[in-house]
Amino acid sequence: MAERGASRGPTESLQRRFWLLMRRHRGTSRRLQPDEIMHQDITPLCAADIQDQLKKRFAYLSGGRGQDGSPVITFPDYPAFSDVPDKEFQNVMTYLTSIPSLQDAGIGFILVIDRRQDKWTSVKASVLRIAASFPANLQLVLVLRPTGFFQRTLSDLAFKFNRDDFKMKVPVIMLSSVPELHGYIDKSQLTEDLGGTLDYCHTRWLCHRTAIESFALMVKQTAQMLQSFGTELAETELPNDVQSTSSVLCAHMEKKDKAKEDMRLALDEGQSILESIREPLVKSPEQSLNQDQLDNQTTVQRLLAQLNETEAAFDEFWAKHQQKLEQCLQLRHFEQDFREVKAALDVLAQKIATFTDVGNSLAHVEHLLKDLTSFEEKSSVAVERARALSLEGEQLIDNKHYAVDSIRPKCHELQHLCDQFVAEVGQRRGLLNKSLELHGLLEASMKWCDEGIYLLASQPVDKCQSQDGAEAALQEIEKFLETGAENKIQELNKIYQDYEPILTQDLMKHVQKVFQKQESMEEMFHRRQASLKKLAAKQTRPVQPVAPRPEALTKSPCPSPGIRRGSENNSSEGNALRRGPYRRAKSEMSESRQGRNSSTGDEEESLAILRRHVMNELLDTERVYVEELLCVLEGYAAEMDNPLMTHLISTGLQNKKDILFGNMEEIYHFHNRIFLRELENYIDCPELVGRCFLERMEDFQIYEKYCQNKPRSESLWRQCSDCPFFQECQKKLDHKLSLDSYLLKPVQRITKYQLLLKEMLKYSKSCEGAEDLQEALSSILGILKAVNDSMHLIAITGYDGNLSDLGKLLMQGSFSVWTDHKKGHTKVKDLARFKPMQRHLFLHEKAVLFCKKREENGEGYEKAPSYSYKQSLNMTAVGITENVKGDVKKFEIWYNAREEVYIIQAPTPEIKAAWVNEIRKVLTSQLQACREASQHRALEQSQSLPLPASSNTSPSKGNTRNIKKLEERKTDPLSLEGYVSSTSLTKPPEKGKDDTVTSSTSESSALSKKRFTLQGFANLKGQKASPTSPDKKAKRHEVKSDPTPFGLRGWSKTSHPLETPEDNDGWSSAEEPINSSDAEEEGGVGLRKLIPGKYTIVVDDEKGSPDTLAVRSGDMVEVVQEGDEGLWYVRNLTSSKEGWVPASSLSTLLSKSSSAQCLSSSESSAGSALLSNSSSCSESCGAPLSDLQG
Repeated sequence: MAERGASRGPTESLQRRFWLLMRRHRGTSRRLQPDEIMHQDITPLCAADIQDQLKKRFAYLSGGRGQDGSPVITFPDYPAFSDVPDKEFQNVMTYLTSIPSLQDAGIGFILVIDRRQDKWTSVKASVLRIAASFPANLQLVLVLRPTGFFQRTLSDLAFKFNRDDFKMKVPVIMLSSVPELHGYIDKSQLTEDLGGTLDYCHTRWLCHRTAIESFALMVKQTAQMLQSFGTELAETELPNDVQSTSSVLCAHMEKKDKAKEDMRLALDEGQSILESIREPLVKSPEQSLNQDQLDNQTTVQRLLAQLNETEAAFDEFWAKHQQKLEQCLQLRHFEQDFREVKAALDVLAQKIATFTDVGNSLAHVEHLLKDLTSFEEKSSVAVERARALSLEGEQLIDNKHYAVDSIRPKCHELQHLCDQFVAEVGQRRGLLNKSLELHGLLEASMKWCDEGIYLLASQPVDKCQSQDGAEAALQEIEKFLETGAENKIQELNKIYQDYEPILTQDLMKHVQKVFQKQESMEEMFHRRQASLKKLAAKQTRPVQPVAPRPEALTKSPCPSPGIRRGSENNSSEGNALRRGPYRRAKSEMSESRQGRNSSTGDEEESLAILRRHVMNELLDTERVYVEELLCVLEGYAAEMDNPLMTHLISTGLQNKKDILFGNMEEIYHFHNRIFLRELENYIDCPELVGRCFLERMEDFQIYEKYCQNKPRSESLWRQCSDCPFFQECQKKLDHKLSLDSYLLKPVQRITKYQLLLKEMLKYSKSCEGAEDLQEALSSILGILKAVNDSMHLIAITGYDGNLSDLGKLLMQGSFSVWTDHKKGHTKVKDLARFKPMQRHLFLHEKAVLFCKKREENGEGYEKAPSYSYKQSLNMTAVGITENVKGDVKKFEIWYNAREEVYIIQAPTPEIKAAWVNEIRKVLTSQLQACREASQHRALEQSQSLPLPASSNTSPSKGNTRNIKKLEERKTDPLSLEGYVSSTSLTKPPEKGKDDTVTSSTSESSALSKKRFTLQGFANLKGQKASPTSPDKKAKRHEVKSDPTPFGLRGWSKTSHPLETPEDNDGWSSAEEPINSSDAEEEGGVGLRKLIPGKYTIVVDDEKGSPDTLAVRSGDMVEVVQEGDEGLWYVRNLTSSKEGWVPASSLSTLLSKSSSAQCLSSSESSAGSALLSNSSSCSESCGAPLSDLQG
């Protein structure tokens, strides 16, 4: 309302002026109509209404005038005059008398009636009709009587005798000829048919009259339209929003343009009529217009003038109205921008209010200052916009805007908010600068204390025993103390006074702690000074320094704690100190401790300093890591959603932010909001930082998701690395390295923690948190292993099911695999393959997967291998044989009561032990589940397992028939030791063999009872398994999981081989070729593998030749070694002969022997099998973290 009131005065004045002009225009228009006084009851006629009646031309207004200016109406000779209807006659007379002006019409009309060719009777009738129906004043009636003699005589007589019939208000004069007419009216005012010179065209006159009247009507309608439009504009309410104001302004503009177009058309029409009226003057300049033509010209000119004046008044009114609407639109824009800017400033005020932290370290304060600077830079856009908007409002006021009272308060409010925000930022910066100054002082003091402690530790004690050495050390101490004036805290109360605004409770405690540390260090210096002064003063005679004997230190069976700790530190901390700036000091300190009894407190202080250095490195690198993550998220990830950067993003990169960055945002929030803050809490007790890792160990699982996505991310980066978007972002961030280097930061960071924990553990072995550090280190290594395993797991192809249904992935690695199958009740006795299959095994909680490794060509993660799924074994039907004779690196996995046997050769005995141990854990957990399900059933007793009665009984079959419930009888119901045993029953020794039976993997069996971790894995690598003795039986351990919930059959503790090769001298699996052939794998059943040993011939040699050794059924032979060209050197123990036998013949001779133990899976190193159609692959699993740590 205030806005409308401010503009009502000039608008209403302009409106009144516009309406006055419209009323004057209507008054002028009314003069074109007949005399309202004389014809109040007659509707005004227009030429267009009686155009057909006027065209009959029984009467016309030629434009002639009498001597006194009276208009002349001519009634030409019209034979059918008597037939003209009265209505038409009255309409024509009414219209003709309405054309002249009121002034001319008031003089009276002169009627010229031409009846020269008519009869007297017609003349009389015409005169009487005209006299009776003429609607205006008459001045004179001139009648040209008939020209015939009879008619003229008759008219004279009739007129004389009937004069009373022609009594009229005006005289009627009978004229006999045209010349007599000229005596009353000048020839120039008469048309040519009456002997005059007046140029008159009835058709042209009718066109002019129709056009003029149409133009007058157009002007009238235009005036009415403008009046209505002006009223609408004046009564329009000003909208309250930008959109509505813009819509009103556009609508009014359209209506204004339409009105202007109508006025232009009216002006063009009037100008055209005016030119038509003046056309005779253009053709003949000497010719003049008659009075009617002049009247028409005047009328048109007057209408044009009125139209121009109306248009000018409307333009003035519209200019004011348009200005008001435009100012209203400016005001609405200003108000909308004001609301947006004020909301932005309010958000900034809320954010700056959260900047209350003053920091707890120098690096933290620098980080806070950097955040404040970044926040100030980002907020400067909103502040500058607010100031610009305030200036815009002031400009509106200067331009005399009608809403000054609404604009000025908003400008003042914007200026106040900007000044308040800038002042708040300045205040926060001042506090942080104060905090930076204080922390700088504290850091300098702590550094001075550390350097002082290092100085004390680095002074050789033996050199200080001499007077010169003591004086030199004393001077060194005094010189160092002189530098403390600039670095140490002088007065604690002055610190409290100067930094009172920023001193929080924690910061005050930190200041006190630093001050106490400074005092303690100064006290240590004073004690050292006192000792050195005594040494420098009491030296009276030279003393030969004697160094301690090194043998006394190394051979001492019970060294003192100081000496023992010094030696341990010397060995464990050597690597770290060689890299540090105090290598010499630490070395000399260790030597001095070995040589002399020094203070244990100094040693502990030195270790504390080293721990603090590690902690500082952990915190500094953590802060840098968080900043780098934030930089990537804001500088790259957020910019992908910026509409201004959309044109730089390639098609292949659109909508793929989650693929490129993975869950980096989740990692950033964890480290920024949680982990970094918790690490800072351990800055004063770095030896306890292991607890921080343990408490947040589950949160580190987010790295597994990031690493699993890394191959997709790197593939996308290689496809789009040349995208202009990345180049523009890198340019804005001023990064020297491209984005892919920063995408690798999380992978590098998760591997960095274990290195820092190892360093911290070195210097904290005797501290309270040592166990937590060790556990944290093991947990981090476990996470790295899990991440590494998951990276291999996602590379599996061809598996139809869901890998997550198989349970947790426990282990994975590459092995050499032989297979042995049993069909029905008869075991397949094909010769074993000479070359094993290379398979990559994935051990899950519920299944073990066999895959074939396929190397990929490419770069980075695309070069990582993929794994083609071949087969899987359900762990509920799996058993294991721990030892296979012939190689300490082999073990068996058998399936479905040994229907399928897989001989697995690990790269090292340690890896084998780890896998056996993990499989045993899985089977043990399954056994526990079965036992819990069958607790309601009574345990049945069974007899001991007897030895097999015949030599052709399969070990697996014997176990199935005879030891179904052996474990139930031998174990306590609540114990699992009976099911998972590290010992086994063996066949009684044969004659001539040793009475004792040793295990080839006794150490591995013992280690298998321990929990396998990456740390334990590393320890296992250093152990050596004893080689298998060729004349001793190998111990075997089998564990079988029964798929039946309540049955425990298949869990066998022992297994009895039937017949085994007796002597195996000189044979080792290490001599077997490790690489395999894909062609052999795809070839179906391979050749049976022979190994040296003693065998019994079961068939006669029917294909013997003179060049080969002859054997018969029942002969005992010893296979010695393999030669060239497929020949084997064989010794016939029955005939005491030796010779070469073809491998094909030897295979035939032994193929029907069911007791040929070299083909059994119980203790042999190879077996027969139908091989799967898969390619071989090899991969060492000795470094399970190579993908990450490399």
